[in-house]
Amino acid sequence: MKYLHTMIRVRKLEDALDFYCKQLGLVEMYRYDDQSGRFSLVFLAAPEDQAAVTEGNAPLLELTYNWDEQDYPGGRNFGHLAYEVDDIYQICQRFVDAGTVISRPPRDGHMAFVRSPDNISIELLQKGPALAPSEPWQSMENSGEW
Repeated sequence: MKYLHTMIRVRKLEDALDFYCKQLGLVEMYRYDDQSGRFSLVFLAAPEDQAAVTEGNAPLLELTYNWDEQDYPGGRNFGHLAYEVDDIYQICQRFVDAGTVISRPPRDGHMAFVRSPDNISIELLQKGPALAPSEPWQSMENSGEW
């Protein structure tokens, strides 16, 4: 398993970039803008981690900016922790066996979400290419927020 990133939601992207980049000193590594979903993802790294990020060996801070103005009450500005896993189906089965609800099942063989006992959202991403879709995951519905 490998720690990937922490995601937080921001209300004003430019204000957040000013804070995290100009004031704190993080560096924008890459950005993804989704026109149809109306959001932007901006990934930041500490200056000393830039080379390691390009090699896939350093965690990032992900800023998620939803283009339609939103407020994030009750801690919704903190998004999730993300981990890359060797076998997404195996780890999801381990959670199920322990009685943990899979909030967003790995229907695509690539991504799943679970919540910690303290309600922290954890994103699980399959290392390498997605696994072939399989049951029971493929037909499993989402449960709650993720």
